[in-house]
Amino acid sequence: MTIATAPASPWTTIAYGTHPDQVTEVTVPEGATGPLPLVVLLHGGVWREPHDRVHIRPLAAALAATGVVVANTEYRRVGGAGGWPQTFEDVALATDTVPDLIGSAGLAQVDPEAVVLVGHSAGGHLALWATVRHLVPAGAPGHRAAPLPVAGVVPLAGVVALSSLQRTGPDGDSVERLMGGDPGSVPGRYAAGDPTLLGAPSCRTVLVHGAQDEAVPVGTARDYAAARPGVDLVELAGTGHFEVIDPTSTAWPAVLGAVCAALGVTAGGDPEGGGRRADGGRRQPAEPERT
Repeated sequence: MTIATAPASPWTTIAYGTHPDQVTEVTVPEGATGPLPLVVLLHGGVWREPHDRVHIRPLAAALAATGVVVANTEYRRVGGAGGWPQTFEDVALATDTVPDLIGSAGLAQVDPEAVVLVGHSAGGHLALWATVRHLVPAGAPGHRAAPLPVAGVVPLAGVVALSSLQRTGPDGDSVERLMGGDPGSVPGRYAAGDPTLLGAPSCRTVLVHGAQDEAVPVGTARDYAAARPGVDLVELAGTGHFEVIDPTSTAWPAVLGAVCAALGVTAGGDPEGGGRRADGGRRQPAEPERT
């Protein structure tokens, strides 16, 4: 299977819940027919309002132009109606229902075996967490013994370890705001909401991270990949936090390659995104081409 390049049509907004933030913007490639891959996209912004899905629309459009359906998904955030547990509940609800909602709205037929979650920064945390919800303790927000299966997950500059960012990151207070306290005061919440504490995803997992990322240091991604066989890390030299969501940046081929790898398909150009393969399933930093 190969992802073909196709013009993307304007998005259609559909609701997956009753709150105004429980919506997703669905972009369908023009003229596409048959079951299509789906990328559920989760924006970053340290889980806070006013950061929303708007700033990631260029990435959504670029992904849709490759021939996949994209659902640029909003969720309740800190400063509004979000935080623990609402933010987690929204992501769980969206990932479980959006693929079927796209079909029932008559927008596209989604291939149920080709659903990938892609998230940036805080959205990377949420995307990764959504793939291990079966490991969330029973009764905790988001737990589901058999959540909707996904083919893969691609955290872009993702917060893969809440506890680590809480200790060392420049936005450590954002983690406490999201969780309603630090790990010492609400340990059960971190046990249920920190992907690092829940175990490895059973789907294809490709982390994409800039070596010069100052917002979410790459060390957390290195540690996460090193501790989990089968998790891939594409580390990009000369790349910071936001280049990975900019389809005009030199990071774009690596991002597209990671999404294709998570889907198990190929795209034009190098599907591996330019990094050399290293022992343990991790790719060494790739030096993007400069123009």
